[in-house]
Parts: sequence; structure tokens; C-alpha cells
Amino acid sequence: MKGRPGKRAAGVVIGGLMIVVALAGTPAMADSSADREFDALVAAYEIWQAEQEPVVAGRRGDLQAAARWPDASAAAVRARREADRAFLARLERIPVDRLTGNNRISHAVLDYLLRSNVALAAFDPERVPFVNDSGFFTMPLGVASSTRPRTIEEARAWLSRLEALPAFLAQHREWMARGVADGFVQPAYVVEAVIAQLEAIVATSPAESPLLEPFQGLPDALEAAHGEALRERAVGLVETRVLPAYRGLLEFFRTEYLANPRESIGISEVPAGREYYRELVRHHTTLDTTPEQVHARGLAEVKRIRAEMDRVVEDAGYDGDFADFLHFLRTDERFYADSPRELLMHASYIAKRADDQMPRFFGKLPRLSYGVRPVPAHMAPTYTTGRYWPGDLENGVAGGYMVNTWALDQRPLYTLPALTLHEAVPGHHHQGSLAAELEDVPEFRRNTYITAFGEGWALYTEHLGIEMGIYTTPYEHFGRLSYEMWRACRLVVDTGIHYFGWSREKAEACFLENSALAAHNVRTEVARYISWPGQALAYKTGELLIRDLRDRAEKRLGDGFDLRGFHDHILVDGAMPLETLEARMEAWIEANAES
Repeated sequence: MKGRPGKRAAGVVIGGLMIVVALAGTPAMADSSADREFDALVAAYEIWQAEQEPVVAGRRGDLQAAARWPDASAAAVRARREADRAFLARLERIPVDRLTGNNRISHAVLDYLLRSNVALAAFDPERVPFVNDSGFFTMPLGVASSTRPRTIEEARAWLSRLEALPAFLAQHREWMARGVADGFVQPAYVVEAVIAQLEAIVATSPAESPLLEPFQGLPDALEAAHGEALRERAVGLVETRVLPAYRGLLEFFRTEYLANPRESIGISEVPAGREYYRELVRHHTTLDTTPEQVHARGLAEVKRIRAEMDRVVEDAGYDGDFADFLHFLRTDERFYADSPRELLMHASYIAKRADDQMPRFFGKLPRLSYGVRPVPAHMAPTYTTGRYWPGDLENGVAGGYMVNTWALDQRPLYTLPALTLHEAVPGHHHQGSLAAELEDVPEFRRNTYITAFGEGWALYTEHLGIEMGIYTTPYEHFGRLSYEMWRACRLVVDTGIHYFGWSREKAEACFLENSALAAHNVRTEVARYISWPGQALAYKTGELLIRDLRDRAEKRLGDGFDLRGFHDHILVDGAMPLETLEARMEAWIEANAES
């Protein structure tokens, strides 16, 4: 697998090869001065990063950060871009082959982050700060759900954030206005979904606002002394400052943003969009690959998975063709829950069955637990079927496996096992929580999410569910294959929409004709790909590498292959670019072959 072009690719590839050599038992060309230089760079980078990410810094106890939102002003964005270029220049001067230990992986991760930032900055992506189901306008609601004040100072910091929220919204509105002027905007199809979410937000009474969640369940002493006053102040701020700002934002979307609506759906149709998409492909896959190559890979996967699906239909003893079987799955009442509670109960039971199997497949388990929760009502109509919301062990917040209970006739039970494995364990909760608990690594490594790694892992765990015994009926096996087909079609559809000029109807047909995904889910997902170019390419790309690495390990090690050790080693150092992962795992294979 090739790295991205330019000096970055050479540096990381060299680092990857040196990882192989060092882990195989040959001394590396260590140089303590290189390590000292790199450590100094990381320290400076993390100080700067904490200033740029007050939400993260606030969770770590920085009260000043806990009182503000990220600065999205034009001046702040310019400063961030200058800093990215300066940090990258410093990084390039450090000889990666002379770094020791974990610094080589840290170098690869930091290089990927900085180089991607620099490359994407040329396209001013701040002009489109939202996708079809979330963005800057929902971010404060998500922060509220994971904020738990334990002192009066932390509670007052949240009140300060509420006061500052209108300014935060206004900064993004200015960027969007620039996008309108430049013709760099989301399609009207996407904007209409965002308007529906904003309508739900402004229709919620101040006393019921999700922004008041931090003041629910306060510590007893804080509740007794200040609880009522804090909530009263928060309700007042939501009523007099926050909701008026959201109403103004809603009016901006309805009038100015949709004054000249973009009817095309591909990012290639906006100015410099074709070049932007090629860079997004490299960013989301972490590889030096092209839209044409990704599209071809997707078509091959669709063909392979479809053959597996045909075999499952035959095993199920169904008397009819493939299209009839899909209609049967989408319409038979036995495959759907009658109430939100029933759907959540099914999801919870599958989650506990997966929990039961975890020690068989993993030697290291995270300390943080997770819960099964419904997607909040204001988000549910345009939200995906399920998603994982990270928790925070230090602040007493469990991870959240979020299940969408809206439109129950579009939430088939036969896909629930695959969804649960992906979002909870062994998928996102397991991988993300282990990353948050990493020791002896720079702080930025604990908070870095690289989509191709994280989503590739989560998709791999859906297949692992076969060995875990999670799928119990032919329909659930077909549901898993539908989810795998879903990700294969993503490769085809994302490139089709954004590079080859596909229509929305043609994109939806790939899913409807080749999987049992419900029609509503297909429409929601395609809207997501339209609004978030390139992100959908990461899943299959990462999963194919991990499955290939396991195949290599099993063939090379034979009876000596340790599945628990294989899984633990993939996750032990957190997220990283795929070429770095490949080098690490090849080194692990060789080291175990020689032992």
C-alpha cells in the first residue's frame, strides 16, 4: 500500500521500514538529539493544540478553556494555518530514521495530521462547516451531553459557554456567507435537512433545551447549594441569547443560503471541487490513491459480496429471486420492533452477548463502560441508524451506543447485530476507549481519530462477529453482508457522485438493488455522502487492509498465530495512517515467526 505523495510519503515510508527493522530485533540508528528535537516539537504542538481545542482542554480541567468555544474567526483560521505550516517544516527537519521507540509512530501520526491540514487549507473547507445531520450548530448540544460539572466554578464555566454561543454561531455564519459568494456551498437537498434540525432546536422550550443537560445530576452538595439558581440562569440564557441566535441562523439558511440553491450534488461541481475531491480521497484513505482506483476497488467488492449474499439466500431456503428476498426482508413485520423500547432491548441484549465474548478475542479491555441509548429526538429524523458517542472516564461519562428509534419500520432487527458490533464492542467503544487510556504517548495521540483506522477496525469487527457467535440466523448473516455491501457501495457511490457525476437516484440504486438496507436508511446515507465528500471511502479501505494483515499473519505463523495478540497489537498504539499500521503488523508477524 503506497503512502501519500511528496516528502511526507518518503518520511513515513522510511519510518515504517525502520519500524520493521527495529521490531524485528535489529538495532535502529538511534540519535538522542533527534528524540529531543521531536519531543520539543510535540510539546509545543500540544500547547498550541490545547489553545485551539477548548472543549478537549476543558474536559481536562482547564477552567478558562471550559468557558469558551473554538475560535472560528477568519483571523484564528489564518493563525492555525500558519502554525500548521511552521510545525510541518520543523517536523520535516527531524530525521525520522533516528527516532526511537514510540516516537516513530507519533511522527507518522503528526505528519499525517499536519500535511492533511496544509493540503486541505488551500480549499477553505471552513466555508462548509456542516453535513446533512450535524455540524457546528449541533456540536454545542453534543458537548452539553458529555459535560458534568463537579464544582461551582465548572458550572459557571458552562454558563459562560452559553453566553458565548451566539458569537460562535456567528463566526460560522460568516464563513458560510463567504461560501455563498464563492459558490462553494452544500446542495439544497442537504440544506433542507439541516433546516429541519434547526427548526426542531428552536421549537424546544428553554426549560427543555439539551443545553441544560450539564445541570442534571449535579453532585449533591452542588445541587443543594446552587442547583436551582444554575438552572434558572441557564434557562434565561437559552431564552434570551441562545435561541434568538439559532432563530437567526435558521433564517439565514432559509433566505440567504438558499437564495441561489445548488442543485448539483457532486463536490466536483463547485469551484476547484475536482481538485478538492482528489485531496479528500487521499486524506480519508491516508493513502496515495485516486478516485478511479477506489471506484474499481468498490466494484470488485460489490461483485464478491453479492456472490456471498446469493449463497445465504439459498441457505435460508427462500423460494424466490434476490429482489423478492429483499422485499420480504424490508416488509415482513417479524423483522421490526413494535416500540422504541423493544428496539433498545434487542440492541442491549446483543451488546451484552458481545461483552460476554470479549475476553476470548482480546487480552486487553478498556476500563470505560458504555450504555445503549436512543438518538435524541431533535436529531433522529435525519440521523444515521446508529452511532457511537465517546465517553469520558475522568468526568464520569460512559460511552454511548446510540440507536435511532425514529421510524421503526426502517430499523430492521436483522442488521442490529452488525450495527452493535461496529458501534459498541469490539468496534468503536473498544478501540476508542483503549486509545484514550494509552500510556507513554503524547496527548495528541490519545485524541487523534483517523477515519481509515477507526472505521476500518469497526467494519472488521462486524466480520469478527461470525467467530464470536453473534449471528444466529441466515437473516442476521444476510444483514451483516448487507452492511458489508453498504460499505462496498460507498466506494462506488462516493466516487460516483463526487467524481463521475452520478445522480442521487443512481447512487441510491447501488444500495437498494444489492442490500437489504431500508429505503429510508439508504436516502439518509446517500445524503450523508453527498454532504461529506470522501469520508465514506475510509471504511472499506481500512477493513480490507486489516483482513489482509490477518490473512498474512495466519499463513505465516500457522499454529503459532495468536488472535488475541494480533487484535491487541493492532490497537495498542492507537490510530495511525494505514501504511504505518501495515509496517507495524508486518514487523509483529516477523517477530512472532522468529520467536
